[in-house]
Amino acid sequence: MRETRRSVRVRVVAHTCDRCSPLAYELCASGGLLFVRRRDRTDRTPEVCETERLPDARARQLWMELLLGHAR
Repeated sequence: MRETRRSVRVRVVAHTCDRCSPLAYELCASGGLLFVRRRDRTDRTPEVCETERLPDARARQLWMELLLGHAR
């Protein structure tokens, strides 16, 4: 994942809970493609990283692997 600070219109399709952990993931859609965003609030300054934009099937496969603990 790469760190990002872009201002782009994004729709969150799915997300993990961020109440129990300072680390949360979001499956996002933008421009017809999907990507995974990681939000890390362990430090004073939150860090946001995103994967590359992927076609729907590949992004959803990555999302499922992440939820199952098979991807980082």
